[in-house]
This record gives sequence, C-alpha cells and structure tokens, in this order.
Amino acid sequence: MKKVKVGKAVGSVLAHDITRIVPGKFKGVGFKKGHIVAADDIPELLKLGKRHLYVLNLSDAQMHEDEAALAIAEAIGSETIRWTNPSEGKSSLIARQSGLLKINVSALLRINKLENIIVSTRRTDFACEKDQIVAATRIIPLTIARNKIDRLKAIAAKGGPVVNVMPFRKMKVGAVVTGSELADGLIEDEFDRFVGRKIETYGSRVVKKVLVTDDSDLIAAAILKLVQSGCDLVVTTGGLSVDPDDVTRSGIKKTGAKVLAYGTPVLPGAMFLYARLHNVPVMGLPACVYFHPSTVFDLMLPRVLAGEVIDKNTLATLGHGGLCLNCKECRFPICPFGR
Repeated sequence: MKKVKVGKAVGSVLAHDITRIVPGKFKGVGFKKGHIVAADDIPELLKLGKRHLYVLNLSDAQMHEDEAALAIAEAIGSETIRWTNPSEGKSSLIARQSGLLKINVSALLRINKLENIIVSTRRTDFACEKDQIVAATRIIPLTIARNKIDRLKAIAAKGGPVVNVMPFRKMKVGAVVTGSELADGLIEDEFDRFVGRKIETYGSRVVKKVLVTDDSDLIAAAILKLVQSGCDLVVTTGGLSVDPDDVTRSGIKKTGAKVLAYGTPVLPGAMFLYARLHNVPVMGLPACVYFHPSTVFDLMLPRVLAGEVIDKNTLATLGHGGLCLNCKECRFPICPFGR
C-alpha cells in the first residue's frame, strides 16, 4: 500500500473506503475499498477533497478480489450455471435451468479449507428453479496469490463440476391407487390432490390412473399395463404398511420388477419402496403422503425425475436429517428435513 496523487492513481486499487457527504442528504461510502480507480473517477474524487489516495499496486502474482471471484465461479460451475459480475468482491452462481442441484461436497470441503477462499452453496440433492441463486463465492482479503486460485482450479477440475444442475425430465407418470375402499367407491380418491399435484409441479404429468382392490395380481397387472402403455414412471399409493392384508409390495414383485430398496430412515415415510421394471422406476408410497405435507416422497421425487440412480445407499444417507419436525406451518424445503 502506498500514497499516490489522485491523477496518477488510475488503474490502482483503493486500499480503504472513501466517504461521500452531501450536506443534509447523504453520508456514506462514495468509493469502496477494492475499487479500481478509473479516469472518470478523478473529478469526483477531487470534489471529495482527495488529492492523494492510498492504493494497492498489484504484481502479476496477485489477483484483485473481483478478478478472483470471477475465476472461482468459472472454475466451480458448469454449463448449467451462470454467474454475476462481482459486487463488493462477491459473485453469485445462478441456475440456468430448473433441476436437481448437485454439489460435489468433498471438493467443496477441500476448497473451503484453502486459506482466504470461501464458496457457499445450497444443499445438494434439492430442487432448484431457473434463475435461482444456488451458490456464492469471494475471497476474504482484498487480494490473493494467483497460485492459490490455481490450486482451487485443480481441485475443481479433478472432481468434475463443484456446482451443477441435473435437469428434470418431463415424464409420463402412471398411478396405481390401491385399496378396496377406494375401488368400491366407499371413500373419495384424493391422489390428484396430494400426489398428482406435486408431480405436475416438476413439469411431469399423470397420464393414467388405475384404482384396484387389495389384490397382488390386480396390482401387478395394473403396473404392467401402465409400463406397456409408455409410462416413464409408476407410482403406487394406498399401501405399504405392516398390515397382513397390505399386498402392494408383493404385487410390485410379481411384475418382475427388481426391488432395490424397501424401508427408509425417514419419518414420515419409513415404508417407502423403490423398484425398477425394464428401467422404469416404480415408487411405492406409504399412506403418510395423504396426510403429511412433506414426506420421503418430496425427497425422492426430484431425484427420480432428474434421472439419478437410486439404491439402498441413497436411502440410507437420508437418515441424517430425515426426521420431520411436523411444524405447524410447513416450509419445506427451507427447513432441516432431508438434511
């Protein structure tokens, strides 16, 4: 840092804030620390009484915070991410499309262990919308060594994108709603209200819904018919409990589907089932989806629509954070559920 005449400060970096005062109207920062002095700034600086400035002259081995923020954003993002021009040294990363946010958590941890660099993101594996901010980055000091940014770039390149968005597929969904009480018209079918509406939120649509009694053969036949008709995803509801007359699981198995997971460490949603039939996902939903505003279905549906591979390990990781607090006003996904 050194003191220079204002007229010779063009291209230098301000080492401190400069206050602007407009009598009776304004008092605050006129030029912020880190601002790169331009020729157009000189008249205004003179009006503020500044004949000399304290500035930073950067060597080729150093980067200004704005340049560093852009370099970091470019290194950690992907083609599904855009970023903003730095403001006060910070650049925000924004989703170019709706989809499932994927954060390379291990790479993120290594980056944030680098001194004087921070990258802050939303949680991985949660849905995000187009033009939504999903991450932000900056350096802590005003300047940083270029070789530190080179180390970050190497970490990001080795593990693939640190911040990425997997787009949601627009799937044709078939539904099998089980229960003799529904098939016989004794109670109202509310699949569309509690389940179908959530599917449509992600751009998919329920193309066919079949109501069947608690019979494993009928359940299996309904699932097979939906798959044969071109459904990309099949959802079953109304079953999957410990009751002996609950035969949804056996009906799914009779189709020849491979059950990859049955039971999850998520409450509500412990009796969730995930299977695949000829590469078509089959999701067996527990009865809680008709009561609780947020369940395991809300955690798994975005992943399935994004084409993520689901297995027992996937579901096992949901135990940490998988206990819903049943808040009076549900604010999912802005809550601890699923984290």
